[in-house]
Amino acid sequence: MARGIQVGDTAPDFTLPSQTGDPVRLYDRLGERTVVLYFYPKDDTPGCTAEACAFRDSHEVFADAGAEVIGVSSDSADRHAAFAERHRLPFTLVSDRGSKVRKSYGVPSVLGLLPGRVTYVIDRQGTVRHVFNSMTVIDKHVEEALEVVRSLQDGQTD
Repeated sequence: MARGIQVGDTAPDFTLPSQTGDPVRLYDRLGERTVVLYFYPKDDTPGCTAEACAFRDSHEVFADAGAEVIGVSSDSADRHAAFAERHRLPFTLVSDRGSKVRKSYGVPSVLGLLPGRVTYVIDRQGTVRHVFNSMTVIDKHVEEALEVVRSLQDGQTD
């Protein structure tokens, strides 16, 4: 197994369908904003719903700090659309069927079965500035990402 993407690495680019079916390319989103890319196991499971709702509840704070949140799982675009609508998620969910992007980031599986839960903060130049990996400490994904996004905003010189 290749080592996963670490702080300081260049984030692998990808293009995946969103919950609306439109293609989302990571590098098209960078430049203007920081991207918080979070990988999660599955729509509508308790932990994933809690995490998505935590990102939803902090959405304005991320946006004000110049960041965009993108959630990634292997669920279909249709399933993402239902999940986003049910929980009023204001951010993009992308469908990584076959887990190619998950593998390119080196997101680990738990017990070799369950896709892992990892959050990356990627700066405007495409450099990974933060990685947080935890299946159980859901709130920390949002808290730590927000801290890093704010520090990048404070340090950005435009």
